[in-house]
Amino acid sequence: MKEQSIRSYPGIPALLLLIALCAFAVYLFVMGAKGDGVPNPGLLVAGLVVGALASVALGGFYMVEPNQAAVLSLFGKYVGTSKDQGLRWNNPFYSAKKISLRVRNFESGKLKVNDLDGSPIEIGAVVVWQVVDSAEAVYNVDDYESFVHIQSEAALRAMATSYPYDQHEDGKISLRSHAAEIAKHLTEEIQERLAQAGVNVAEARISHLAYAPEIAQAMLQRQQAGAIIAARTRIVEGAVSMVEMALEQLSARKVVDLDPERRAVMVSNLLVVLCGERGTQPVVNAGSIY
Repeated sequence: MKEQSIRSYPGIPALLLLIALCAFAVYLFVMGAKGDGVPNPGLLVAGLVVGALASVALGGFYMVEPNQAAVLSLFGKYVGTSKDQGLRWNNPFYSAKKISLRVRNFESGKLKVNDLDGSPIEIGAVVVWQVVDSAEAVYNVDDYESFVHIQSEAALRAMATSYPYDQHEDGKISLRSHAAEIAKHLTEEIQERLAQAGVNVAEARISHLAYAPEIAQAMLQRQQAGAIIAARTRIVEGAVSMVEMALEQLSARKVVDLDPERRAVMVSNLLVVLCGERGTQPVVNAGSIY
């Protein structure tokens, strides 16, 4: 079912016309009741008919606010959607269901799921959405607001299980390190589920992300260990490069001629100096280098 527009009429002129008809019906009824001392059945009937028609026509008024739509149906059959603002009038037998077209957002609760590595995490998201097809929102689903909330949380759960919490390898997408990619995937996941409800998802982003309390301390230690290993790896790489450069320059400039044993000792000493956590204490050799 797709939305289709329907023509509506300005409410103020229609209201004035109906007020005039009601006054005319009262006039006919009064004149029919008075007559020339004898009631006039024709005027009485005419007054009652005009009054009844005016009363029925009063049921055709409805109000449409900015960024709102009125979904009209006739005895259960969808006839169209009116988006004209203000007081409007249409067939009094139409039933009008108001639906907001404004941009809305909601924040999901903190969901507990397992990430790609199987670690329990807590995750929540903010979803910005808007109804773009009023007919689908009203007739394709039972309650489109509840549908948006439930399907968004289901999409969030599905997305969270597709990525690890932390980035363990370079170039691998994770929930914590790639916010833009995760937000795009989440938006597409939710939009796919909500398309049949006439809803457009403008944006979806993670608002809460943390390890579950029962493993938070262990994961913190794991992160610290990973950071230490990464730092040590960088330090060792730099130290080896510096030692290699020092040996090459000593050899090129012929400052000293080192045999393999002394070269190994020098490499060992330089690595201790460069990789040590504390400042080294130099030992001055006042005698022969041998």
